[in-house]
Amino acid sequence: MFALMPIIFLLGILAIALEDKIKINKAAIALFMAISLWMILMLDAYHIFIDRSSPLFQEFLLENPEMADLPPHQQFVNFISNRSIVYHLGNVAETLFFIMCSMLIVDIIDKHGGFRSVTGYIATANKRKLLWYISFSAFFFSAILDNLAAAIVIMAILRKIVPDRTDRMKYACMLIIAANAGGSWSPIGDVTTLLLWVGKNISAMHQITHLFVPALINLLVPLTIAHFWLFKKGATLRVLSEEEKEDEYIPEIPNHARRTIFTIAVLSLALVPVFQMTTDLPPFLGVLLGLVILWFYTDIMYSRLHRIKESRKLRIVNLLPNVDLSTIFFFLGILMAVGALETSGHLGLMSGFLDKHIHQPYIISFVVGLLSSCVDNVALVAATMGMYPVVPYAADLAPYAQFFVSDGGFWTFLAYCAVTGGSILIIGSATGVTVMGMEKIDFMYYTKRFTILALAGYICGAGAYMLLFA
Repeated sequence: MFALMPIIFLLGILAIALEDKIKINKAAIALFMAISLWMILMLDAYHIFIDRSSPLFQEFLLENPEMADLPPHQQFVNFISNRSIVYHLGNVAETLFFIMCSMLIVDIIDKHGGFRSVTGYIATANKRKLLWYISFSAFFFSAILDNLAAAIVIMAILRKIVPDRTDRMKYACMLIIAANAGGSWSPIGDVTTLLLWVGKNISAMHQITHLFVPALINLLVPLTIAHFWLFKKGATLRVLSEEEKEDEYIPEIPNHARRTIFTIAVLSLALVPVFQMTTDLPPFLGVLLGLVILWFYTDIMYSRLHRIKESRKLRIVNLLPNVDLSTIFFFLGILMAVGALETSGHLGLMSGFLDKHIHQPYIISFVVGLLSSCVDNVALVAATMGMYPVVPYAADLAPYAQFFVSDGGFWTFLAYCAVTGGSILIIGSATGVTVMGMEKIDFMYYTKRFTILALAGYICGAGAYMLLFA
């Protein structure tokens, strides 16, 4: 059964990639995969932990000598249930709470019309100018809100200012590349960078200072090509008439209140790294604090705006059901499945194989990035973190081991590769899949027109990182 575990994991990842074909939600697949792996651990515990001399299990027995007098089955139950599952669930919970809070904050901004104020700054009839405005807006919004939220926001704006679907699809595809590039240089820009930050593999300031330039090049290369290739010089958009514009937000909310909500919400996310560095508390507490402040402000605001009959619909307590629980369950399943593989020792075996046959950390990171174009990058990064634990820094560390210390070159380059590599195919990132669904973009449409652009940006950004820091 030990050999069956990686097979189940790989089949699960394949089924997730083919979600649209098999018509089974990826969250259900991920949860089934996680439960199956933990069940195998329990059912085949003697072979996995005793016959194979699991170092994790031996360490557990040394740390808990009272377990030596218990029957083997009780030892396995305590190790799997009370140590391994609780340990991994605690780490996963930090990430999930952060994601849930950020989702809710973005929804609050959107429902209160906060993003409408941004629309005026990027609206232009010139198609080429708009391409740059959209791309750079996505690049910086992704670093603050995360790339998925930024893509959803920018798509909502695009639908207001680009009525022609043929044009809008071009902007949407470029949006995927820009959002993933922006998400790579921020600790909260993507779930994978959040995992690396929460796991203390990389610090916020180190990531920003080392990856901003490679990420910018990752954007500028395809954007420059698209500037000349997608639209003719001087081409303009059809402008929406006033009759076509609709205000979907409650008009009685004052503009200053919308701007205040937008400011509080954005600062709540942007200042999370500052909160973490100042207090040394987990990042999810920082984003929770921002949510609470936003909650206080909106409740006080609505208590004073008695004219709004529908204010209850926009109160935060009524927006809580809008959190995408299927996404939360998906990440729970993926991360707990990886935790089971780490507990069983599979990830240790894989890291040993890579160390023996490749032994080049930068190549491993680069290949992980290429794989993330078709395999979920959250699973890839979580598995990589399990294969290579962070090495404590010491003055006499071997050169190879220095790649794996906190803020080591392997982790920094992995943050860039895992996020931006997802742009190479439209199914390679949550951002791409979401935009694909929102705009009904065909897989081959993106592959023929934008895969080569994304790949060029990926390689050029990677080359920039190597020139600057390798």
